[in-house]
Amino acid sequence: MRVVVIGSGIVGAGAAYYLSERGVSVTVVDGGYHGEATQAGAGIVCPWVDHPEDEDWYRLNREGARHYPGLVEALGEDIGYAKVGALLVAEDPADLEPVRALLRRRHAEAPEMGDVVDVDTPAELFPPLSDTLRAILVPGAARVDGRTVRDALLAAAVARGARIRRAAATLTPDGRVSAHPLPGAAPAGLPQDGRHDLGVSCPAGEGEPLDADMVIVAAGAWTGEVCRPLGVELPVFPRRGQILHATLEGVDTAWWPMVLPRTGPYLLGFPDSRVVIGATVEDVGFSPRVTMGGLAEVIDAGLRVAPGLFAATVSETRVGLRPVYAPGPALIGPLTPRVVVATGLSAYGLTAGPVTGRIAAALALGEEPPIDIAPYAPPTA
Repeated sequence: MRVVVIGSGIVGAGAAYYLSERGVSVTVVDGGYHGEATQAGAGIVCPWVDHPEDEDWYRLNREGARHYPGLVEALGEDIGYAKVGALLVAEDPADLEPVRALLRRRHAEAPEMGDVVDVDTPAELFPPLSDTLRAILVPGAARVDGRTVRDALLAAAVARGARIRRAAATLTPDGRVSAHPLPGAAPAGLPQDGRHDLGVSCPAGEGEPLDADMVIVAAGAWTGEVCRPLGVELPVFPRRGQILHATLEGVDTAWWPMVLPRTGPYLLGFPDSRVVIGATVEDVGFSPRVTMGGLAEVIDAGLRVAPGLFAATVSETRVGLRPVYAPGPALIGPLTPRVVVATGLSAYGLTAGPVTGRIAAALALGEEPPIDIAPYAPPTA
């Protein structure tokens, strides 16, 4: 069986990984999208505190969190995944009561969140935090490095024979796919291996047909544009997020819990004395730019929660376009008998990305997906 996967973000990489595991001939078409969300995501895996009124969103993200430990074991390498816990912080302890009640309600069906505990002095666990904050700790929450996960999934797929093409993919009305050449070398971060055709532009011409029995479109915020030739308008749009990385020289931040204020920015510690702060939420179209206003928003909000970061070195900024499906939760399912779509994870791409790739792979193979996907079905499915 031959499957073309359009998109090399975490969803497309997950689909390629699970398809190649089944012996499928896989070609991943990387469109070189500037502003792809996986490259910029912070890496929070803590679904139990979100979507109190939207059980469909919650179920997908809960399955995404449950999927990670097995994936880490299967890949057999460090993909930046670590259960560091999450501090839910607020100045007024009463502001934590709604989320405490939500966690209590969900605990029986999601014991992997761990036993939630009160923390009177959260700065003891995350030293830069303000001493005016109070917190509850969710010990099962995990941090993940999205770029590393994506690269590991693609590398494992390539080791089984998958190919990665740097090209712009176009669909015909009957679901056939062509790859059009893109200038330049392979995108940074994609696996390199001389035994395979990786990150190489297609031959010059109007477009090289790619033989495929099935196509998976996992092109993030660009999915609607890719699928338009099929005669369907998918209301998928980009939502910009700007994120800042700071360094605290000589400080071991690798096992700090993530910080999730009830309002304001999130903060995560990573190895190499790194702290990530973000992110903006901006509906500005396809404009993956880091802006002065965006950085000011992130910095100001971050310092209100964690004034101890005042002297930290700004080491990097990132920007990504989260794919949002306007009608509601994620968009996963068959568009035509030969085209499957998987996108719309919004800010939860790194939480639900790998399991969404697994769902898309199952659909391409004509198999029952691991969860009920009816709530995420495309309008024409």
